[in-house]
Amino acid sequence: MTQSERRKFLIQALLAERGSQVPQDLPTDIGEQRRLLRALMNVRSPRPAGRQFLQVQDAYLQEEIAQKGITDLADLTPVEEGIYLWRGDITTLRCDAIVNAANSQMLGCFVPCHGCIDNAIHTYAGVQLRLACEVLMEQQGHEEPTGRAKITPAFNLPSRYVLHTVGPIVRDRPTRQDQEQLASCYRSCLELAAQQGLESVAFCCISTGEFHFPNRQAAQIAIDTVRTHREQGHGKMKVIFNVFQQIDEQIYRALLGANPAPGQ
Repeated sequence: MTQSERRKFLIQALLAERGSQVPQDLPTDIGEQRRLLRALMNVRSPRPAGRQFLQVQDAYLQEEIAQKGITDLADLTPVEEGIYLWRGDITTLRCDAIVNAANSQMLGCFVPCHGCIDNAIHTYAGVQLRLACEVLMEQQGHEEPTGRAKITPAFNLPSRYVLHTVGPIVRDRPTRQDQEQLASCYRSCLELAAQQGLESVAFCCISTGEFHFPNRQAAQIAIDTVRTHREQGHGKMKVIFNVFQQIDEQIYRALLGANPAPGQ
């Protein structure tokens, strides 16, 4: 199947699964088709999918990620020993684990095509990720507390695993508890990665954006927590601070004492 044929197959399968009438003519614009498929995947409840659907979905997502371009940790240069800074799409990063800024339900973002990292990671990992998260949550029996971490396979992402952590939601300005909980997110992910024998982990900017933690303060907490963890005998763990916005890259470069990015 071509990529276009895969996309149309998946759209039709997801519409049929919802009991919706499958239109004879889907949108002809590739961008509209991609958006429709992503929306359908975002709202799909966690449940098993058929073998053919998964085979087509996996081939489709892996090709989509390949077309975006995969970045390998081995090709990055550290800004200090064991610590890297990389601006880009975390769903295209190849390392042992990437960190997902999850919500307390831990099932991914159900808002169609939402711009949060939770939505992006679940979209490109595939429908298997939501089901894996539901299994963990059913075993736990309650919502995920802030500052903890869980691990799942990454399925179709270039990374091997996804570490899921729930950051604090800031209402006005960060309280002492907010700061401690954010630090706990980083510690919990690092400790879980070490327990699993992982050698590299990429952090997104946890709790910034939708959760309103001030970017610079969040970055300082992230860097301090990672450096402390390395000083406590975990120096072999490679840590990538992944940023998506230019402002976050500038903040991290300043705090890490790194040279400005080319063109800045």
